[in-house]
Amino acid sequence: MVRTDHRTDHRTDHAGDALAALASLLADETRAAICLALLDGRAWTAGELARHAGVAPSTASEHLGRLVAGGLLTEERQGRHRYVRLADARTAQLVEDLAAHAGPPPTRPRTLREASARSAMARARTCYDHLAGRLGILVTDAMTGRGLLCEAAGFTLTDEGAEWFTGLGVDLAAARTGRRPLARPCLDWTERRPHLAGVAGAALCAHALGSGWCVRIGGGRALKLTGPGREALRTHLGIPADALEAPAA
Repeated sequence: MVRTDHRTDHRTDHAGDALAALASLLADETRAAICLALLDGRAWTAGELARHAGVAPSTASEHLGRLVAGGLLTEERQGRHRYVRLADARTAQLVEDLAAHAGPPPTRPRTLREASARSAMARARTCYDHLAGRLGILVTDAMTGRGLLCEAAGFTLTDEGAEWFTGLGVDLAAARTGRRPLARPCLDWTERRPHLAGVAGAALCAHALGSGWCVRIGGGRALKLTGPGREALRTHLGIPADALEAPAA
C-alpha cells in the first residue's frame, strides 16, 4: 500500500496556485503594457498609464488595483494623485526577463513614428535603473574587454572595475543597500545578450544621466546619447563615437 504525504502535496499545490496567480497578473495585454512602461524606473500616475495603455481611466485603475494587490506594484498618494511604480528591482528583472523570453514584437511597425520609437528603444534605453539596448551591450562588452567586469561565472566586478567607478566619482559602497548584488547579468530583450545590472549597473546609469551623457527621449525609457556622452564613452571605455549607429554585429 502506497502512502501519500498530504503535507507535501498541499505545499506543492499551494506553490502552483501562487505561480498561476502571479502569471495571471501579466496574462493581460493592458497589465503587461503597464508593467513594461514602468520599467523606466519612475512613478507614473494612473492617468498617465491609462493614456499609455489606451484604456479608460476606470479600466486602468481596476488593473492597477490587481497589480498592487498581487505585489508587482507599489503605490503612494500625493493629494489627489495616485502614483505607482514597480515594487522593486526583482520585479523589474522578472518583467524584463519575460519580455526577453517573448522576444521582439512579431509585427512590423505600422507608422513611421512607431518605427522610430522602436529603433530608439533598441539603440539605447533604461531597463528599470540600468542601461539597456545596444548601448548597454556596448558598455558591458567594453568593461569586459578592459578587465573591469568578469563574465566567467555570472557577472563579477573586478578590483580594476571598482577602481574605475571610483575614478568616475561613483561611490559603489554608498550605493549598495540591502541584498542586491553588486553586478549581475540581465538578458537584453532586443540584443538577446546580457547587459550589466545590479548595483554597479544602476550606479553607472544614474551617473550617465546625471552627467548628461544621456538624456531621455520624450520622458520615456528611450535614451539619446549626447555629444559629451560619446566623448565620455570613448575616453573611459574606448567605445568609438559612432558605435551606437553602426549596424549590430
